[in-house]
Amino acid sequence: MDDLFPTALPIGIFHLKNRLDSTLQRDLANATQLVSKSAEFRHPTTKSGGIYSAEITNCGAVGWWSDSKGYRYTENDPRSGKPWPDMPKLFLDTLKSTLGGTSAEGFEPDACLVNHYVKGAKMGLHQDKDEADFAHPIVTISLGAAADFLIGGEKRSGPSQSILVESGDIVIMGGESRMRFHGIRKIYPGSSPLPNLDGRISLTFRKAL
Repeated sequence: MDDLFPTALPIGIFHLKNRLDSTLQRDLANATQLVSKSAEFRHPTTKSGGIYSAEITNCGAVGWWSDSKGYRYTENDPRSGKPWPDMPKLFLDTLKSTLGGTSAEGFEPDACLVNHYVKGAKMGLHQDKDEADFAHPIVTISLGAAADFLIGGEKRSGPSQSILVESGDIVIMGGESRMRFHGIRKIYPGSSPLPNLDGRISLTFRKAL
């Protein structure tokens, strides 16, 4: 599906269309499968007991998690007590090779949150605010099914706009838009160009520490 009429984005947000070729997309999806063998995908819960419709895992020095203790970064997977898997070298090499000439050039994340969306899964508007320094951008790679990516303002109740993100796209949120609310309204099952991935995987890179 094509985004025939690209939406003007707020300053600090960049949508890099078709940044990754099909071979690299497949290699990243395969690397994600290896990560999930060490730290399985699970549906986290909110502090109040709600359950996320998307399932997550992490890799890197720390991983993001949510449960009855609240939102936080941890060095170990709270479910197993084991350290999160190392971030695959391919992830870091991909960022280095694709972010040159962008506002995120030179970005060196220490955490990668991996979200897996299937039909009906979504992510409500939220801010990424558990990181130590908001001067660093958030960089998200999309793999698999297309999705409506929502971009809001500095308040959850404010207006939002939607952009279509597809497999191989990268979204950068930084600068004055680093703290904007954002989320996933829905995915489009059956739109994935990758074999064995009908849903959507997002690799969200952060500098957490």
